[in-house]
Amino acid sequence: MTPRTAEARAVERANQAFYDAVENSDLDALESVVLDGPLAESVAVVHPGWPVLRGRGEVMRSFALIMANTDYIQFFLTDVEVGVDGDAAVVTCTENILTGGPAEDDGSAGSLVGGLVVATNVFRRTADGWRLWVHHGSPVLAEDDDETAEAEHEE
Repeated sequence: MTPRTAEARAVERANQAFYDAVENSDLDALESVVLDGPLAESVAVVHPGWPVLRGRGEVMRSFALIMANTDYIQFFLTDVEVGVDGDAAVVTCTENILTGGPAEDDGSAGSLVGGLVVATNVFRRTADGWRLWVHHGSPVLAEDDDETAEAEHEE
């Protein structure tokens, strides 16, 4: 294994830890993934449909709100690409999100909704490992490539 491959794998593990923390509504785990220290005020996030949030405190509050108001969320990551250059790394991926409301009275799953978000996650190497510096998620509005091609053909 080359050092670059090892670094890319370490970044991919940090990326997965980010999604696991959100999926499990584990704010403590998220705290350990998000960059702190001297660059804490440069941490930024763009949730789909939200303005840019800056500063670690504001970013952590936003995730706490999301966790408190989401009964169920699961991420299936696809198209994951990792690039590492020195102390910075970029991960792009598609978040295939399954989310839902509270369980029914009989204990069965509540209504579930799926959605697609493309995400860019920027990580910074620290003495404690890779930490999330920037997360930007944008909803995918096109259904699939066939529909996009048909729409372009019609123009």
